[in-house]
Amino acid sequence: MASRERPGSAMQQQTSRTPYELLGGEPGVAALVARFYKLMDEDPAFAALRRMHAANLAPMRDKLGDWLAGWAGGPQRYHDRPDATCIGRAHAPYAIDRAMRDQWLACMFRALDEVQAPAEAQVRLRPPLAAMAEMLRNR
Repeated sequence: MASRERPGSAMQQQTSRTPYELLGGEPGVAALVARFYKLMDEDPAFAALRRMHAANLAPMRDKLGDWLAGWAGGPQRYHDRPDATCIGRAHAPYAIDRAMRDQWLACMFRALDEVQAPAEAQVRLRPPLAAMAEMLRNR
């Protein structure tokens, strides 16, 4: 007879964790965002992406951290910010073509790898991140 998972079992609890929890909560999201912007700022492979941003990345780092935390199932701080806006509207002024989409995804996916995000977090985050990046493509 096959065993069944009982409610509250370790397996069920593992799969019901949000990506935010899988990343390690606030410290994990902060590390991911910091690594993402450090890569963008320093790696020539992401130079075109970097040029789309202001000289000071700190405000964007804070904004992305708040947005990503809520999007991944954590605290919904982004919507309480005075500078919160629809993600599509926020990106509309920028020329986002396939190459720029791919550059953003490469940077984010590399950041996920380099902060050693757990496999389950990566599996659950990569497809919706790719879908979102495609949705923002306007060229």
